[in-house]
Amino acid sequence: MSACVPARADSARTKHVHPPHSPPPGGPRRFRVAGADVSASIAVFLIALPLSLGIALATGAPLQAGLVAAAVGGIVAGRIGGCPLQVSGPAAGLTVVTADLIQQYGWRTTCAITVFAGIAQLGLGCLRVARTALAVSPAIVHGMLAGIGVTIAVAQLHIVLGGTPQSSVPDNLVALPAQLANLHPADVAVSVLTLTLLLLWPRLPGRAGDILGKLPAALIAVGGATAVAALTGLRLPKVDLPSWSSHALASLPEGPVLGLVAAVLTTTLVCSVQSLLGAVAVDKLVAARPALTGRVKRSDLDRELLGQGAANIVSGSLGGLPIAGVAVRSSANVAAGAVSRNSTMLHGVLVVIAALLLVPALELIPLASLAALVMSVGLKMVSLNHIRTVTRHREVLVYAVTTCGVVFLGVLEGVVLGIAVAVGVALHRLTRTRITHDDVEGVHHVHVRGQLTFLAVPRLSRVLHQVPHGADAVVELDGSFMDHAAYETLQDWQKTHTAQGGSVDITGRRPGTRISEPAEVDGCRCRPWTPWRNHQCERPSKAPAPGTDSRAASGSPTRESPATTPGPNASGTSGESSAPGAYGAPGATGTTDQPRGHELARGISAFHRNTAPLMRRELARLAREGQQPSQLFLTCADSRVVTSMITSSGPGDLFVVRNVGNFVPLPGEESGDDSVAAAIEYAVDVLKVRSITVCGHSGCGAMQALLGADPAGARTPLQRWLRHGLPSLERVPADAAEEGRERPRLAGRAPADAAERLCLANVVQQLEHLRAHESVARALGAGDLELQGMYFHVGEAQSYLLSEDTEGGGFELVRETNLTA
Repeated sequence: MSACVPARADSARTKHVHPPHSPPPGGPRRFRVAGADVSASIAVFLIALPLSLGIALATGAPLQAGLVAAAVGGIVAGRIGGCPLQVSGPAAGLTVVTADLIQQYGWRTTCAITVFAGIAQLGLGCLRVARTALAVSPAIVHGMLAGIGVTIAVAQLHIVLGGTPQSSVPDNLVALPAQLANLHPADVAVSVLTLTLLLLWPRLPGRAGDILGKLPAALIAVGGATAVAALTGLRLPKVDLPSWSSHALASLPEGPVLGLVAAVLTTTLVCSVQSLLGAVAVDKLVAARPALTGRVKRSDLDRELLGQGAANIVSGSLGGLPIAGVAVRSSANVAAGAVSRNSTMLHGVLVVIAALLLVPALELIPLASLAALVMSVGLKMVSLNHIRTVTRHREVLVYAVTTCGVVFLGVLEGVVLGIAVAVGVALHRLTRTRITHDDVEGVHHVHVRGQLTFLAVPRLSRVLHQVPHGADAVVELDGSFMDHAAYETLQDWQKTHTAQGGSVDITGRRPGTRISEPAEVDGCRCRPWTPWRNHQCERPSKAPAPGTDSRAASGSPTRESPATTPGPNASGTSGESSAPGAYGAPGATGTTDQPRGHELARGISAFHRNTAPLMRRELARLAREGQQPSQLFLTCADSRVVTSMITSSGPGDLFVVRNVGNFVPLPGEESGDDSVAAAIEYAVDVLKVRSITVCGHSGCGAMQALLGADPAGARTPLQRWLRHGLPSLERVPADAAEEGRERPRLAGRAPADAAERLCLANVVQQLEHLRAHESVARALGAGDLELQGMYFHVGEAQSYLLSEDTEGGGFELVRETNLTA
């Protein structure tokens, strides 16, 4: 039997019980690795191998430490971490921090600091504060990475030229002229060859370029430079990997306690922030690529912190570099089509195999080639795109201070400076308020731009008292906050000015105030959905002469005007002396000086101002990718049924067909309708929708007209169209006492009247008409489509779904359900 039931939010969580006669579940699933993960792991390994050695060289750590960190980052962080496709390992963003620690405390103590940093990350992960780290301004993060990139590039430039880098950027800059005067041609030649291959390899033209471009540029650059150096017999420093038996492990930290604590905090901060931002970036990359067979879950940032902490503990204990999520390797992993964390773990296994079996080949790599590779990575960390972004958001000062602080003082000091400047900029924006006064054709406009706090009260009071007594005044508030001091100042002035015969119209963007375009004097009270007044916007009237009744001056009887205080009130208006009557309504004042199309233009203007900036990116994506709706929604043309609102859907979600009465004409009839049939065919066969919903609603004018229609007198287009509802009318018994016919029931009650009864029957009837369409029948037979009936009660703002039960062949009483369950 069928019934109309309210929509359930937890219907997707229905438990599926194992059928009693089906075979029992199989044994434990065997470990399988997808082919996409294998190919992705190889691609990431080929990038990670030279970069790990280069970063170890840049920090001054043993070169094996880079391989240890790459292996541990792939296996441990890949297995435990919360971002399945993020690749962790030695990161360029940690180079400066690690180099400073090695120089100040030595390698063994640096490994111990890495272990303690991992323990701190475990603690942060257990406290579930990962999201808090994302509150750091992106300008600070980008500035930190840019400063680290500059530091790396300047230091590696000395190795590229055949020298040895100094301990700081100023020292490296001072020593650079002497280094340029004492070039080593062999190192310079290998470095130039490496940079050339890095630059040109991804840009190879033609079909050969498409095939060869799949090989990582970093591997080709280092491999090409190594081959040329070996074939030409160049004498220059090369990679030296001592025996693993002599590899240095962590020891107890030695040094001042405060210095060690600061070192642990710095390492924890840089590792955590870079890893969390990397995880968010990987989610965006995964969402942007085409749909895959294997679904990749979104990142669990708290679990990612736990994985990074565990990896740093293991890496530090084994004598490896600090570990963080790496953007280059993660991007390559996603681009290569990885579908699970197996690709990250396999890349770590490949690094272990290479570290054990490929030592003779690795020792042929020139140090100058690795230095050139790392220098290019450092230069890429100074992103022009990031600079344009912070410029657009007016955060260049934060970016520049953080970058300079990292370059000349250190990572922790630079980040602290950046945070201080960011807080100062935010406070400046909060307290900066511009108040202007203009006289336009006898109306005094006071425009307040910014937040109204007690700091702005003296300026506000001074400007308000420039308005002459008895004058018409408009106060425009262009801000989102007003404290109590500013509120009382504005309220007291308004009362005084009104008592002296003047008029005050307060508009603005505060909750409870009108929103109006600067060039519009009519002003619209309505804001999207809160509260929606059917766009019956009241227009402010010009203040009557002193002693004249405002309602008499308006020339029409009115309801009581809203309160005139500047604060919000129950009616949703604030601080206005309004002419009663709706804008555009008969008898309202001032409605003849604006064309009717003005309402449309005002609505479009509000969309451009408020909604378009929020939706532009999503609409641009839909424009590129085309529409891919999940369902066809067929409903009535009634203006009160707003499909996107009652279904909480957005652009691209629903393919909507609306007509009078939500009818689905039977196919092939002489009076059939090709428009509805074409929409159904297009939605099912072309758009591949997964469901079709027929939605009726209460108070439907089509159903009321159908009840009083004369089937033989269909002369107008509307009367001919209503004939498609005659089968629905036949489903409803004319006599309440008629036996053998069940009536639809709604939420445990009988329909309120014959019109509501017909609305419910019409939903069921149109679903039967849908099944008669060839495309729908074909999709239903293949199991690719489902049909749903829905009823929307306008007065209750409640939706009901049609549940079908074949027993009894009628309609049973609807049981109320909890929509918030």
